[in-house]
Amino acid sequence: DMYCVYLGKAVQTVNPPNGSVGISQLSATGTKDSTTFLRGDNTFASAGGTMTPAFEAYLSADQTGISEGTNTKVQFNTEIFDTNNMYDNSTNYRFTPTEAGKYFCYTFVKCQDTADTITWLKSMFYKNGSIYAEFLDDQNGATLHSRGGNAIIDFNGSSDYLEVYGAISSSGGGRRFDAGIKSTLFGAFKIIE
Repeated sequence: DMYCVYLGKAVQTVNPPNGSVGISQLSATGTKDSTTFLRGDNTFASAGGTMTPAFEAYLSADQTGISEGTNTKVQFNTEIFDTNNMYDNSTNYRFTPTEAGKYFCYTFVKCQDTADTITWLKSMFYKNGSIYAEFLDDQNGATLHSRGGNAIIDFNGSSDYLEVYGAISSSGGGRRFDAGIKSTLFGAFKIIE
């Protein structure tokens, strides 16, 4: 005969040796590579990537015939780069990203009136045909001045588009947007999915 009292199974903590746990021991989903990281929900996510799609374009010849105080589309006709072919530099002069997300957008418009001084000038982002952001500069006494601005803009990845407009108020008839790679430019790049 034997009498036994079972008090419970012995429990101990086991720590795996350093360097012994690899990807095959995890249940993570997604693709592991040099541009991803393992999130808390056990999935691999992008670590930022290359910030594309992206483009930058400029005005390669002076755009003349600007009417007094009238919002006029700036025709950025020369691309410096366009990673995904999403900027139209010949017809609509607009950026239409086909990847949804938030984009850092920037512009710089150099304005001049060769016949008189400028009272004010502005540059504007137009999203889907309406003013999204406006950058105004009251300028008294100068015949040449620049105005730029930037914004983080959300795009739906299908129909949203962005254009840049400028306006000059002056009493002369020589209003124009000045050309130049560092004078009048427009660009954007993706920052968030």
